[in-house]
Amino acid sequence: MSQPDISAVRRYLLELQDRICSELATEDGTEHFREDSWERPEGGGGRTRVLTEGTVFEQAGVNFSHVSGAKLPPSATAHRPELAGRSFQAVGVSLVIHPRNPYVPTSHMNVRFFVAEKEGADPVWWFGGGFDLTPYYPFEEDCLHWHRTANEACGPYGSDYYARFKKWCDEYFYLKHRGETRGVGGLFFDDFGERGFEHSFGFMRSVGDHYLPAYLPIVQNRRDTLYGERERDFQLYRRGRYVEFNLVYDRGTLFGLQSGGRTESILMSLPPLVKWRYNWRPAGGTPEARLYEEFLKPREWLG
Repeated sequence: MSQPDISAVRRYLLELQDRICSELATEDGTEHFREDSWERPEGGGGRTRVLTEGTVFEQAGVNFSHVSGAKLPPSATAHRPELAGRSFQAVGVSLVIHPRNPYVPTSHMNVRFFVAEKEGADPVWWFGGGFDLTPYYPFEEDCLHWHRTANEACGPYGSDYYARFKKWCDEYFYLKHRGETRGVGGLFFDDFGERGFEHSFGFMRSVGDHYLPAYLPIVQNRRDTLYGERERDFQLYRRGRYVEFNLVYDRGTLFGLQSGGRTESILMSLPPLVKWRYNWRPAGGTPEARLYEEFLKPREWLG
């Protein structure tokens, strides 16, 4: 098995953050990303970039981090208990984009690399990540484009990768207490190290590189769609589901908090405005009801 090269992963991820921020700022056209560089007392740090109050993006956060520590936190060893007590390095890019127009979906992407080390033993390493789409007023053609691009990201690396990681995404981004998916899915993978470092690193890069081709055409098609108070109100209500998932289930959020990460960077994924209301249900036959009935459940988009 080829040896891991964390320096190469770091270089790629810094370049990926630069590229994504540049293209999103160009798409917005009026606002730029503010950057905060930070250090973590226990080891490592990162750079957080956030665009706020743009024409297209109400808030967009793109975070790079490279942290280390003497002991893996519980969220990282829950599925790998044999690694408890090992020192670690974790490097990754994570982003969440909250558009202004309710017809433009929220999107999320994360790609990351872990190395767990112990004196006298070989390092244990793995990749993880993926991207997923959370529409409020969904369009079939947008969902098909998203999943076709996800399939293209997977194809050169494994004929079964899209089906495997699409299913994992549906299962992971599921709000058990609501009985619904967070959105229309995409890809999710973790503990990934198949066929050696170079193959696994190549697959992670492919996922990272396909995020903008998956998302920007949807933004460009929907950003100028007319909307009113009704659509905006529903968007803010549905954003509450995003908050619920990130604070209750998300392993990345738990890892960041448990490892003593920078709180402002960890919680940049939360939307700037959100609404909750008691026991609300959409009226039958409305576009809002269609989201629940047709899209917030696992679906074979490319079947």
